[in-house]
Amino acid sequence: MLLPVFEYLSEFFGPFRVVEFLSTRAILATLTSLLFALILGPRFINKMKDIQVGQVIRKEGPETHLSKQGTPTMGGTLILSSIFLSVLLWGDLENRYLWVAFLTTISFGVLGWIDDRLKIKHKSSDGLSASSKIFWQSVIAITACSFLFYSHENIKEVSLIVPFFKDISIPLGIGFIFLSYFVVLGTSNAVNLTDGLDGLATVPVILVAGCFAFISYVTGNIVFSNYLQIPYIEGTGEISIFCGAIIGSCLGFLWFNAPPAKIFMGDTGSLSLGGSLGAVGIITKHEIVLAITGGLFVLEACLLYTSPSPRDQRGSR
Repeated sequence: MLLPVFEYLSEFFGPFRVVEFLSTRAILATLTSLLFALILGPRFINKMKDIQVGQVIRKEGPETHLSKQGTPTMGGTLILSSIFLSVLLWGDLENRYLWVAFLTTISFGVLGWIDDRLKIKHKSSDGLSASSKIFWQSVIAITACSFLFYSHENIKEVSLIVPFFKDISIPLGIGFIFLSYFVVLGTSNAVNLTDGLDGLATVPVILVAGCFAFISYVTGNIVFSNYLQIPYIEGTGEISIFCGAIIGSCLGFLWFNAPPAKIFMGDTGSLSLGGSLGAVGIITKHEIVLAITGGLFVLEACLLYTSPSPRDQRGSR
């Protein structure tokens, strides 16, 4: 929203042109979302306490976590608000990639909000049923992936790029939708599974977002992409601003979420952040790199699905 303003002002005062640079706007987006989160955080936490929106702790977890019962949750709303305001201010709102990443994140956030709301309403750790959650996640992911497929302008946008091998690019055709669907859905659920109580998912998300802020910047820059032998995809540089907004909002949220936590992000935050990373991965065509940088999320998901449930463990004693 501010980009056209500074483009106009730069005609009268040259130094304003610095705001047109992606690197400048990415830094400003990070700082803006951080400040928004820090300023809005105390008010948001107090509001959650006033309306008694507290976390419901699973009984199967460690006993030390039971003392955290009632701590305000749905902190993902704070994260999403900071991302929204920052991207709105510093992003190029004519960029389709930015809108795909942004709307995917918001959609997953709304789904997570409904899940958190049901948990609070029924005073249970069970929110939406697994089938309902997967269904709506699938609707969101397929819609985003289909739009990217049918709006692509270059074969590279719908190909699988193998990192470290500059000449390996596998055209996927319609298979792009299916691969991207599993990337977005898998990342969203993996981050959701990793999310604990005291910043367990926040820091890894910051690290992955930082990595993709750099990747998106060089992927969208024809000079740097050629030098680094990375496929150039026009327009993806704008995603660095989106990643900067994620980093800033998560850092601000971590200030209140670090032990002892004053608020938890809930599914509102974990589902939306996971969806955002998945969307960024497929937009920049670095799905494999996403699996590497987000190795913690992959490991958590694998351990959960391969280990026996608490009920099975109790039954075997």
